[in-house]
Amino acid sequence: MKKLFVFISLVLFSFFTLNAQVIKVDDLEKYAKQRYGDKWLDAAANLASELTLDQNKSLTYQEIIQCPGMSKNQIYVLMNYWVTATFAGQQSAITMNDKESGTIIFNATIDNIAQHTGTLSEYSVSITPVIKIDIKDQRLRVTYTVQNYDVLDNVGAGWIGALGRDDNVGRNTYGDPKRMKKDATDRNLRDEHWEIAKHYPFKAKDNKKRTSSKALVMTHAYSNVIMDKIEDAVKRGIVGNENDDW
Repeated sequence: MKKLFVFISLVLFSFFTLNAQVIKVDDLEKYAKQRYGDKWLDAAANLASELTLDQNKSLTYQEIIQCPGMSKNQIYVLMNYWVTATFAGQQSAITMNDKESGTIIFNATIDNIAQHTGTLSEYSVSITPVIKIDIKDQRLRVTYTVQNYDVLDNVGAGWIGALGRDDNVGRNTYGDPKRMKKDATDRNLRDEHWEIAKHYPFKAKDNKKRTSSKALVMTHAYSNVIMDKIEDAVKRGIVGNENDDW
Protein backbone atom coordinates (compact mmCIF):
# COMPACT_ATOMS: atom_id res chain seq x y z
CA MET A 1 0.00 0.00 0.00
CA LYS A 2 2.87 2.36 0.87
CA LYS A 3 4.49 1.76 -2.54
CA LEU A 4 1.19 2.46 -4.26
CA PHE A 5 0.81 5.73 -2.32
CA VAL A 6 4.33 6.80 -3.29
CA PHE A 7 3.65 5.94 -6.95
CA ILE A 8 0.41 7.94 -7.01
CA SER A 9 2.15 10.87 -5.31
CA LEU A 10 4.89 10.86 -7.95
CA VAL A 11 2.34 10.75 -10.76
CA LEU A 12 0.42 13.69 -9.29
CA PHE A 13 3.66 15.62 -8.69
CA SER A 14 4.74 15.01 -12.28
CA PHE A 15 1.34 16.07 -13.58
CA PHE A 16 1.31 19.38 -11.74
CA THR A 17 4.97 20.05 -12.61
CA LEU A 18 4.44 19.41 -16.31
CA ASN A 19 1.40 21.64 -16.33
CA ALA A 20 3.09 24.51 -14.49
CA GLN A 21 2.97 26.46 -17.73
CA VAL A 22 0.86 26.18 -20.85
CA ILE A 23 3.80 26.04 -23.24
CA LYS A 24 7.54 26.64 -23.18
CA VAL A 25 8.73 29.71 -25.02
CA ASP A 26 10.89 27.66 -27.42
CA ASP A 27 7.89 25.55 -28.38
CA LEU A 28 5.76 28.68 -28.74
CA GLU A 29 8.32 30.12 -31.17
CA LYS A 30 8.29 26.93 -33.26
CA TYR A 31 4.49 27.05 -33.31
CA ALA A 32 4.51 30.72 -34.33
CA LYS A 33 7.00 30.11 -37.15
CA GLN A 34 4.97 27.18 -38.48
CA ARG A 35 1.79 29.26 -38.60
CA TYR A 36 3.08 32.70 -39.55
CA GLY A 37 6.58 32.22 -40.97
CA ASP A 38 9.97 33.13 -39.55
CA LYS A 39 10.14 36.66 -41.00
CA TRP A 40 8.79 38.54 -38.01
CA LEU A 41 8.37 41.93 -39.73
CA ASP A 42 6.30 40.41 -42.53
CA ALA A 43 4.32 38.22 -40.15
CA ALA A 44 3.50 41.20 -37.91
CA ALA A 45 2.42 43.30 -40.88
CA ASN A 46 0.15 40.51 -42.12
CA LEU A 47 -1.41 40.07 -38.69
CA ALA A 48 -2.00 43.80 -38.32
CA SER A 49 -4.39 43.70 -41.26
CA GLU A 50 -6.52 41.23 -39.30
CA LEU A 51 -6.22 42.69 -35.79
CA THR A 52 -7.84 45.71 -34.17
CA LEU A 53 -7.13 47.20 -30.78
CA ASP A 54 -10.02 47.63 -28.36
CA GLN A 55 -11.23 50.93 -26.90
CA ASN A 56 -8.48 50.76 -24.26
CA LYS A 57 -5.81 50.36 -26.95
CA SER A 58 -5.29 46.78 -25.84
CA LEU A 59 -4.93 43.67 -27.97
CA THR A 60 -8.01 41.61 -27.10
CA TYR A 61 -9.24 38.24 -28.36
CA GLN A 62 -12.54 36.61 -27.49
CA GLU A 63 -13.91 33.15 -28.18
CA ILE A 64 -17.09 31.32 -27.15
CA ILE A 65 -16.64 27.60 -26.51
CA GLN A 66 -19.65 25.30 -26.52
CA CYS A 67 -19.84 22.68 -23.76
CA PRO A 68 -22.87 20.48 -24.58
CA GLY A 69 -24.46 18.74 -21.62
CA MET A 70 -22.36 20.51 -18.99
CA SER A 71 -23.89 22.66 -16.27
CA LYS A 72 -22.50 26.02 -15.24
CA ASN A 73 -21.24 24.47 -12.00
CA GLN A 74 -19.48 21.59 -13.78
CA ILE A 75 -17.67 23.97 -16.13
CA TYR A 76 -16.78 26.29 -13.25
CA VAL A 77 -15.21 23.47 -11.22
CA LEU A 78 -13.28 22.15 -14.22
CA MET A 79 -11.94 25.59 -15.16
CA ASN A 80 -10.84 26.23 -11.57
CA TYR A 81 -9.02 22.92 -11.63
CA TRP A 82 -7.37 23.73 -14.96
CA VAL A 83 -6.20 27.22 -13.95
CA THR A 84 -4.85 25.99 -10.61
CA ALA A 85 -3.01 23.04 -12.14
CA THR A 86 -1.66 24.97 -15.12
CA PHE A 87 -0.45 28.07 -13.30
CA ALA A 88 0.44 26.52 -9.96
CA GLY A 89 3.92 28.06 -10.10
CA GLN A 90 2.63 31.62 -10.35
CA GLN A 91 1.66 33.36 -7.16
CA SER A 92 -1.71 35.14 -7.26
CA ALA A 93 -2.40 33.88 -10.78
CA ILE A 94 -6.16 34.02 -10.07
CA THR A 95 -7.23 37.61 -9.41
CA MET A 96 -10.99 36.99 -9.35
CA ASN A 97 -12.99 33.85 -8.71
CA ASP A 98 -16.78 34.30 -8.39
CA LYS A 99 -18.80 31.12 -8.49
CA GLU A 100 -22.18 32.87 -8.43
CA SER A 101 -21.48 35.01 -11.49
CA GLY A 102 -19.43 32.24 -13.11
CA THR A 103 -16.37 34.45 -13.63
CA ILE A 104 -12.69 33.56 -13.29
CA ILE A 105 -9.95 36.09 -14.04
CA PHE A 106 -6.28 35.12 -14.00
CA ASN A 107 -2.85 36.11 -15.30
CA ALA A 108 -0.76 33.96 -17.62
CA THR A 109 2.81 35.27 -17.78
CA ILE A 110 5.27 34.02 -20.36
CA ASP A 111 8.84 35.37 -20.28
CA ASN A 112 11.29 36.13 -23.07
CA ILE A 113 8.95 35.93 -26.05
CA ALA A 114 11.28 38.26 -27.96
CA GLN A 115 14.90 39.31 -27.57
CA HIS A 116 16.90 41.77 -29.61
CA THR A 117 20.32 43.39 -29.43
CA GLY A 118 20.16 46.90 -30.82
CA THR A 119 22.73 49.63 -31.27
CA LEU A 120 22.74 50.73 -27.64
CA SER A 121 20.46 48.36 -25.71
CA GLU A 122 19.59 44.71 -25.38
CA TYR A 123 15.87 44.00 -24.97
CA SER A 124 14.00 41.06 -23.49
CA VAL A 125 10.20 41.07 -23.81
CA SER A 126 7.66 39.28 -21.63
CA ILE A 127 3.89 39.49 -21.49
CA THR A 128 1.24 38.90 -18.83
CA PRO A 129 -2.12 38.47 -20.55
CA VAL A 130 -5.20 38.96 -18.40
CA ILE A 131 -7.61 36.12 -19.15
CA LYS A 132 -11.26 36.20 -18.20
CA ILE A 133 -13.53 33.15 -18.34
CA ASP A 134 -17.29 33.79 -18.19
CA ILE A 135 -19.34 30.66 -17.61
CA LYS A 136 -22.95 29.75 -18.33
CA ASP A 137 -24.75 26.43 -18.76
CA GLN A 138 -23.26 24.56 -21.74
CA ARG A 139 -20.85 27.30 -22.80
CA LEU A 140 -18.06 29.59 -21.72
CA ARG A 141 -16.49 32.73 -23.10
CA VAL A 142 -12.75 33.41 -22.98
CA THR A 143 -11.38 36.95 -23.22
CA TYR A 144 -7.60 37.36 -23.60
CA THR A 145 -6.17 40.88 -23.20
CA VAL A 146 -2.67 42.36 -23.43
CA GLN A 147 -2.04 46.09 -23.27
CA ASN A 148 1.72 46.29 -22.77
CA TYR A 149 4.91 44.44 -23.49
CA ASP A 150 6.97 44.11 -20.29
CA VAL A 151 10.51 44.91 -21.40
CA LEU A 152 13.82 44.52 -19.65
CA ASP A 153 16.12 47.12 -21.24
CA ASN A 154 19.79 46.39 -20.64
CA VAL A 155 21.24 49.80 -21.42
CA GLY A 156 24.72 49.74 -22.90
CA ALA A 157 24.51 46.06 -23.82
CA GLY A 158 23.89 46.76 -27.50
CA TRP A 159 26.37 45.90 -30.20
CA ILE A 160 28.32 49.15 -29.76
CA GLY A 161 28.70 48.49 -26.04
CA ALA A 162 29.77 44.93 -26.79
CA LEU A 163 32.75 46.22 -28.77
CA GLY A 164 34.25 47.57 -25.57
CA ARG A 165 33.92 44.35 -23.59
CA ASP A 166 36.17 41.34 -23.49
CA ASP A 167 34.24 38.08 -23.94
CA ASN A 168 31.08 39.83 -22.79
CA VAL A 169 32.35 40.00 -19.21
CA GLY A 170 29.73 41.52 -16.98
CA ARG A 171 27.05 41.31 -19.64
CA ASN A 172 23.58 40.32 -18.51
CA THR A 173 21.92 37.54 -20.45
CA TYR A 174 18.36 36.43 -21.07
CA GLY A 175 18.93 33.19 -19.20
CA ASP A 176 17.53 34.32 -15.87
CA PRO A 177 15.04 37.15 -16.40
CA LYS A 178 13.52 36.85 -12.93
CA ARG A 179 16.90 37.63 -11.38
CA MET A 180 17.30 40.72 -13.51
CA LYS A 181 13.82 42.18 -13.11
CA LYS A 182 13.70 45.14 -10.72
CA ASP A 183 17.40 44.66 -10.00
CA ALA A 184 18.24 47.98 -8.32
CA THR A 185 21.89 46.97 -7.97
CA ASP A 186 22.52 47.46 -11.69
CA ARG A 187 21.71 50.95 -12.94
CA ASN A 188 21.88 49.75 -16.54
CA LEU A 189 18.81 47.53 -16.14
CA ARG A 190 15.48 49.23 -16.73
CA ASP A 191 11.99 47.76 -16.50
CA GLU A 192 9.83 49.34 -19.20
CA HIS A 193 6.25 48.95 -20.40
CA TRP A 194 5.76 49.41 -24.12
CA GLU A 195 2.18 50.11 -25.10
CA ILE A 196 1.29 47.83 -27.99
CA ALA A 197 -0.62 50.63 -29.72
CA LYS A 198 2.55 52.74 -29.87
CA HIS A 199 4.72 50.14 -31.56
CA TYR A 200 5.00 48.41 -34.92
CA PRO A 201 2.89 47.38 -36.77
CA PHE A 202 0.22 49.61 -35.18
CA LYS A 203 2.66 52.50 -35.46
CA ALA A 204 4.60 52.49 -38.73
CA LYS A 205 7.59 54.50 -37.52
CA ASP A 206 9.12 52.53 -34.68
CA ASN A 207 12.84 52.31 -33.98
CA LYS A 208 12.18 49.09 -32.07
CA LYS A 209 10.16 47.43 -34.83
CA ARG A 210 12.31 44.29 -34.97
CA THR A 211 11.62 43.62 -31.31
CA SER A 212 7.94 44.62 -31.38
CA SER A 213 7.26 42.59 -34.54
CA LYS A 214 8.28 39.32 -32.96
CA ALA A 215 6.57 40.30 -29.71
CA LEU A 216 3.26 40.80 -31.53
CA VAL A 217 3.45 37.50 -33.41
CA MET A 218 4.35 35.60 -30.25
CA THR A 219 1.57 37.34 -28.29
CA HIS A 220 -0.93 36.36 -30.97
CA ALA A 221 0.38 32.78 -31.03
CA TYR A 222 0.09 32.57 -27.25
CA SER A 223 -3.57 33.59 -27.46
CA ASN A 224 -4.18 30.67 -29.83
CA VAL A 225 -2.49 28.26 -27.45
CA ILE A 226 -4.46 29.51 -24.43
CA MET A 227 -7.78 29.22 -26.28
CA ASP A 228 -6.93 25.73 -27.55
CA LYS A 229 -5.84 24.52 -24.12
CA ILE A 230 -9.02 25.77 -22.46
CA GLU A 231 -11.21 24.18 -25.13
CA ASP A 232 -9.31 20.92 -24.85
CA ALA A 233 -9.61 20.92 -21.05
CA VAL A 234 -13.35 21.56 -21.03
CA LYS A 235 -14.07 18.97 -23.74
CA ARG A 236 -11.61 16.23 -22.81
CA GLY A 237 -10.90 16.94 -19.16
CA ILE A 238 -7.60 17.86 -17.55
CA VAL A 239 -6.02 14.44 -18.02
CA GLY A 240 -8.21 13.35 -20.89
CA ASN A 241 -10.28 10.70 -19.15
CA GLU A 242 -12.53 12.36 -16.55
CA ASN A 243 -16.11 11.14 -16.48
CA ASP A 244 -18.86 10.49 -13.96
CA ASP A 245 -18.54 6.69 -14.15
CA TRP A 246 -16.29 5.94 -11.18
